[in-house]
Amino acid sequence: MTDDWDHTRPIGASRPLPPIPPSAHGRQPGGRRFRSALALTAVGAVVPGTAFLAAGRRLLGGVTLVLFLLLVGGGVWLATGGRRTALQIAVDSGSLTWLVVGVVVVALLWMAIVVAGYRMLLPHRTSAGRHVLGGVVVLALLAGIGYPAYRVTEVASAQRGLIDEVFADRDSATVVDTPDPFGDQERVNVLLLGGDGGAGRDGVRTDTVIVASIATDTGQTTLFSLPRNLQDLPFPADSPLAEVYPDGFESGSESESLLNAVYRNGPTDNPDVLGPTADPGADFLKLGVGEALGLPIDYFVLVNLDGFSRLVDALGGVTVNVNYYVPINGDPGTGELPDDYIEPGPAQHMDGRRALDFARGRFGLSDYDRMARQRCTIDAIIDAADPVTLLQRYQDLAATTQDIVSTDIPRSALDDFVDLGLLVKNTPVRSVVFDTHLIDPAYPDYDRMRQIVQEAIAPPVADDSPSNGSPAPSTPVPSVPTPAPTVPPTGGAPATDPVAVTDVGDVCAYDPVQAEAARQEGEPPNKAD
Repeated sequence: MTDDWDHTRPIGASRPLPPIPPSAHGRQPGGRRFRSALALTAVGAVVPGTAFLAAGRRLLGGVTLVLFLLLVGGGVWLATGGRRTALQIAVDSGSLTWLVVGVVVVALLWMAIVVAGYRMLLPHRTSAGRHVLGGVVVLALLAGIGYPAYRVTEVASAQRGLIDEVFADRDSATVVDTPDPFGDQERVNVLLLGGDGGAGRDGVRTDTVIVASIATDTGQTTLFSLPRNLQDLPFPADSPLAEVYPDGFESGSESESLLNAVYRNGPTDNPDVLGPTADPGADFLKLGVGEALGLPIDYFVLVNLDGFSRLVDALGGVTVNVNYYVPINGDPGTGELPDDYIEPGPAQHMDGRRALDFARGRFGLSDYDRMARQRCTIDAIIDAADPVTLLQRYQDLAATTQDIVSTDIPRSALDDFVDLGLLVKNTPVRSVVFDTHLIDPAYPDYDRMRQIVQEAIAPPVADDSPSNGSPAPSTPVPSVPTPAPTVPPTGGAPATDPVAVTDVGDVCAYDPVQAEAARQEGEPPNKAD
C-alpha cells in the first residue's frame, strides 16, 4: 500500500483541491487586459506600428513604424525647408490629383492598421459588452483619422478647381506661353485691376489700376497706382492701337476717354483690333499702361469688386483703421448725398458689405483717398488670410475667387511665381501714387512718369558714411533718387519729394490726430439729415 494520491484513490473524503490562481479569480485581471488593449490601440492610432509591437508582431510593427516616421518626416520637411515644393504641388493640378489619391490610400491603410492592432491585442475571452465598447472606441479612432483626411481632400480638390478655372490657358494678344516664362527678365510687371462692375452698372470700369513691378532676383516690389481719371493713355508704336489712337485713347466724350473707361470702351469701339484674345479690355490696358509707365506689362489680374464682399465674408471679415468719415454710396456727379458714413476709429472689423463701402466711398473725397483705402483693404485681406482661416474656409474662398478673379497668367508660369512669392514675402513693399503732387491727370507728362518709374525701381544706394555722424541704418529708407534735370517736372511737387515712394503700411496706420480732427468737425450731411 502507498500513500501516493497519484496512484491510489483513498476511501472516504477526497484530498482538498489546490488554491485557485489569482489570474483565474473574478473579472479583474481580464478587465485589466481589455483596458490595456484599448489604450494600446489608441497609441497605435497615433503612432502606427506600436500596437503590432505590443502584440508581439515585431517585424510588422517595425516596418509600419518606420514608414510612419518617414511620412511624418516628409510632412515636417514640406512645412519647413520644403515649402517651395509644397507650394509647387499646390499650383499644379496633376500633383493635386495625386495628392488626393495618396491621402485616401494612406487614410485607408492607417484605418486598417488600427483595426488589425485592436484585433491582435483583444483578449480571447471578451464579453459582449466589452466588444461593443471596443467597437465604439475603434470607430472613434477611425473617425479621427478619416475626418482630417476628408478635409485635406476637400481643400486639395477645391484648390485644383481654382487652378483649373482661374489659370485656364486662354487666348491672349499680349502673352506668349513658353516653357520658361520669366527667362532672364530682371523684373516681372503685373497689372492689378479692380473692376467696378455689377448690378445697375453699365459694363466694367476699372477704377483701380495698379502695376506691381517685382525684381526677379530679390523680390523687391514697387506698386505704381494710376488715377482713374488719367487722360490720353498712349500705346506702343508697334501696336495696332497706336494707329487707332495716335494721340492717346479717345472714346467720344471726356468722361468716356478716361483710364477707367479703356477696359470697357476700347474693345467696344474697336473689336478684334488685337486679334484673338479672351479679354481684350485687359490687353488694351496692358499695352496702354505699359507704355505710360515705360514698363512692359507681362500679366494682369482683375478682381471684380461686385464679388469682393463675398470674398471678405468668406474670410470672416477684415479689420481696418479709419481716419476720417467715409461715405456710404452717394453720387458726386449728381450731388446725391450718401446714405450714411463710416465713422473714424482704429481697428474696425468689417463684414463684406461694409468693407466694400469702405473701399468704394468717394463722395466729398478725392480719387486718391479711395485709392489709398483700396490698398489698405487689400492689405487687410492679406492679414485676415492666416493659415487657420484659410484651411477652415478654403472651399468658400476658392469658389468665391473663381467667380471674381480673372487673369492671363498661364499655368506654366505658376512655378516661377511660387519662387517669386517666397522672395516678395520677406521684402518690404513700396508704393508710388501718381497723384496731383506728381502729375496732372488731365495733361499727363508721360515722359516724366516714365522717369519717375525708373528712379523708383532703381536699387537703393546705401550710404555708409552719413554726414551727421550718426550710424547708417541697416536698411536704407526707400526714396526716389534725385533725377537728372533734363526733363522738368509736371504739376505739383518734383519727383525728388521723399514721400513719392512710401511704405504701404504707413498709409493704413491709425492716425489719432487726424481722426480726432474729423470728429471735432462733425459728420458730413447725409440723406437722413
